[in-house]
Amino acid sequence: MRHFTRSIVWSGFVLASTAPFSSAAPFYGDPPDETHPWAIHDDNRPQPARVEPGTFSSQEKPGQPPSDAVVLFDGTADSLKNWASDKSPDQPTKWVVVDGTFQCVPGSGYTRTKAEWGDCQLHVEWSAPSKVEGNSQGRGNSGIFPMGKVEVQVLDNYNNPTYADGFAGSVYGVNPPMANPLQAPGAWQVYDIVFRRPLFKDGTMLDSGYLTVFVNGVLVQDHTPIEGGGGHMRRSYDKAFPDKGPLQLQDHGNPVRYRNIWYRPLPARAIEGGDVSHMSPEATKAKRESLAASLRADAARQQGSMKMLKLMESLVYASDAAALAGSTKMSAAFFASVKDLSADKLEAQKDEIRRVWSALRYCSSKKILAAALPEEALLGDLIEKAGWNEKKH
Repeated sequence: MRHFTRSIVWSGFVLASTAPFSSAAPFYGDPPDETHPWAIHDDNRPQPARVEPGTFSSQEKPGQPPSDAVVLFDGTADSLKNWASDKSPDQPTKWVVVDGTFQCVPGSGYTRTKAEWGDCQLHVEWSAPSKVEGNSQGRGNSGIFPMGKVEVQVLDNYNNPTYADGFAGSVYGVNPPMANPLQAPGAWQVYDIVFRRPLFKDGTMLDSGYLTVFVNGVLVQDHTPIEGGGGHMRRSYDKAFPDKGPLQLQDHGNPVRYRNIWYRPLPARAIEGGDVSHMSPEATKAKRESLAASLRADAARQQGSMKMLKLMESLVYASDAAALAGSTKMSAAFFASVKDLSADKLEAQKDEIRRVWSALRYCSSKKILAAALPEEALLGDLIEKAGWNEKKH
């Protein structure tokens, strides 16, 4: 069914009849400020992208990745095309696919992805040999290296103590895990990792980068600073990482198996220009001006009270002399168009009148306007006399 909007013209001002107004909602929550470009509950804010969720893994079967994941290993031999030996120039990986798993061949060297990326949500499942051999760092040892720069330790620590900052789930050489939630050798262990690389500008560190890690659903690293990436025996210090790098998996001499490897790229942080809630004053100003310009352009395509409301809405984000003059003039015209309406015609415009009054009241109370426009009080009196005030419960 198609819906049409009727317009009624009185006193030279176009009134929309009973059609819904999308501009009512913007005049609601606290307005933007110097470091927040969006209002609270802002309808102009983009909707989150739809992602179909995946499924959880069982010991018998890997789960399905979410719909926007980049799959690096799915259990098929064809997945090997995503991997290479960690040598230059590229050589085919010497790791092998065995029963739907990606298995390290001891002595073959690290393997890495051919693709490179930066910040990500990373999912990896691994299994140490069910036959227990060795102890400490010599038992089921491997490693997961986002960008090839920092290691999240893979190690069979089920009843197998070792130095704490080399434990399974540690940021190796940097920070021990907060817990040891590993299952027995041979079982599949599930790592979910949030990786943010360090950010530097002109030699100055803006963000040290961090890792958040869940092992089998248990949080073991909570926004842990990377501190340069860690390493064996030597303390590392904050340093810049490249924008992109491959994922590396370590050959530490044990036939560790992997399955269900995928990642999701993460959006930019505020400090690098990301579109987030809290921004720098410069980025906030630019975003607010862009939103205001878009609303003014939208207003140019509208008429009557909708045009006025769009112009007023633009002022919430950024001041503009023409938008202020236009909305001020149209506010006066709007009141002139409704003040002498008969009771039945006035009732037909009840919702529209209340929306305009609410917008005027919002703009004055939130200091969007230097002073309240006279129409705020005039429309308020009209609403009071008509008995349209909302009842308070």
